[in-house]
Order: sequence, then structure tokens, then C-alpha cells
Amino acid sequence: MQIEDFERKKKYFEAFWEKEIIDRPLVRIVAPKKPLLPISYLEGVEEGNYLPVLEKFVANIENTWYGGEALPVFECTLGPDQFASFLGGKIEFSKEAQTSWVKPFWDEDYTPESVKFDTSKNSYFSRLMEFIKTAANFADGRFLISMLDMHSNLDAISAARGPENLCMDLLDDPDKVEKVLERVLPLFPKLFDSVSEAGNMDKNGYIGWIFAYSKRKYAVLQCDFSIMISPEMSRRFLVPALEYEASCLEHCIYHYDGPGALSHLDEILGIKQIDVIQWVPGAGQPRTIEWMDLLKKIQKSGKGLHIFDWTIQEIKDHFKELDPRGVMYDVWVESREEGEELLEYLKRNT
Repeated sequence: MQIEDFERKKKYFEAFWEKEIIDRPLVRIVAPKKPLLPISYLEGVEEGNYLPVLEKFVANIENTWYGGEALPVFECTLGPDQFASFLGGKIEFSKEAQTSWVKPFWDEDYTPESVKFDTSKNSYFSRLMEFIKTAANFADGRFLISMLDMHSNLDAISAARGPENLCMDLLDDPDKVEKVLERVLPLFPKLFDSVSEAGNMDKNGYIGWIFAYSKRKYAVLQCDFSIMISPEMSRRFLVPALEYEASCLEHCIYHYDGPGALSHLDEILGIKQIDVIQWVPGAGQPRTIEWMDLLKKIQKSGKGLHIFDWTIQEIKDHFKELDPRGVMYDVWVESREEGEELLEYLKRNT
């Protein structure tokens, strides 16, 4: 079993990154053939019990239709605070919620020298690299390995220090925070390259937790902590950090989370190396279909869009309001027939 229709899908992704159109917008569309097996990715890393997790994943691939440009992707992960765990944090796992977190571990005496990347034999980093290598060998062309959900830059410092404490640090001693950030940033390409090597990504290509595929270096960037800082702090701390991380890649999507972070929008859109924006309004907010003016502003700046929460009918009704070049729609459907009908509709009407 190999990835079905992979070469055609690669061409569509290449057109997506180049903001070109073959015959319709890029669509990742997935439908279950049978009920899927529950998988605990965190349990695989925590307990070093990799093969049962991988075997379940392959069974789920066989029970899933990957339509349009959808690809089977395995996520080796320790959860959103994994970058901070590589700096020495202890991960707390919740199997029930399938998530994890790191309790703050830098006290008020932390310094730039506190930034140390733990690659010791039994570190979280080493265990995760072992899982990724095992998954890449097990894949044998049947699926791709995802790049990590990084949560680097200020997000990593926030996890290590605690968000409230970091907010006070930015007010009381911004120079120290800047020096710490300067030590954290070079760890981004180090981690990226380690995951890339372990997952054979230079050979098989790159895909992130936003499931866009690229033959060249690609990852998802974000800074959820940005909601806590002013535009002035954004220009000093956030924008240079994102510019640096984007410069380490050849393609990237920025995960833009929450209306409270929109005060930085113009600065984020001004980062040339960011290709695509994923706008996430957040809990309690209207879905992205109701932010059409914002989506159009993002496109006008030259960025593409990743849209993940429109229904099939909403895509049909509204996709012409956006430039189809550089847009990726991500949608789950109940059946293959429903998905194929959407793809044909887009071809007829693009």
C-alpha cells in the first residue's frame, strides 16, 4: 500500500504554494469508510510503546478516504508544550483529554544561560526522535510524518516561565527577555532539522499539523502568547522572532489565533516569508465565514488562506468571494460521494 494519487496531489500543492490554479482551489477532503480506532499518540511516546499505535494508524488509513489533496499523516507529538519540555520542563499528560502541558519551571532568577536544549539519552527530545524514526521506517511509503507543532519563540518562554510571569518580565526587564529570546530562537532550526532527519523528510517531503504538503522545508509558525502583548512589544519581540523562524524555512503557514491578537495584523502580514494565514477566531467567536472582510484583507496583502471550518454548502456558496489562488479548504464529509461531488462542483465553477 502506497499513498494513492500522490504525484497528482504534489502538483496541486506546488500550484498552491505558487498561488496558481490547475482547475480548482486546493481541497483536503476526508471521509470515513468505517469507524476509526481510537489512538493515543501521547501514550506512544510516554510509554515507548510505538508499534501498537502505528498499527492502529495504518488500520485507520485503510478505513479512510483521502479525497482531493488529502494525505495520510502521522503526528508524533508530545503536545503543545513540547518545545518547552526540551528546555527542561516536565510534561503532564492527560490521556482522557489527549493533551499535555508543562508546568512553569523557570523562577524569577532565570537568565539567558537558563536556555539549554536537553538532548540527553532519556530526555523528551530523545524519546520523541526515537518515535519519529520508528514511524518513518514503519511507514514505508504508506504515510507521511508530520513536522512538530513547535510552539517556539515567546510561546516556549511563556510555558517555561508562566504567561503571567512573562508579562511582568516584559514590563520589568524587557532586555533580559530579549536576551533569552535570542538564545531560544536558534533552537528552532536545530529542532526542525532533527525532526526532518528522523522522519526522512528530505526524501519524502514536509507536512505540518496544518496538512499542507511541500517538497521543500515547511512548518506551521505561531505565537499564541501574542494576544498578551502590545503592538510596540510585538514589533520588538514577536515580528523579529517570526521573521527569523520563517527564514529557516522555504514555506510556512502562520496560525493566527484569536481577535485579541489582531492588533498585530499589519506587522504579521508584512513578514514576506509567511506564505499563508490560518485565521482561527477562537471559542465563542463567529466562524471564519463571518470574517470575510478580514480574509479579503489577508489575500490583498499577498498571503494565501487555510480555511478549515466551512461546510460543503458554504464552500459552494462563497468560494468565489475569494481569489482561489493560494487557498486551501480543509473539510470532513460523511461519504466519498459527497466529497467527490464537491470536487466536481469546484472544477465546473472555478
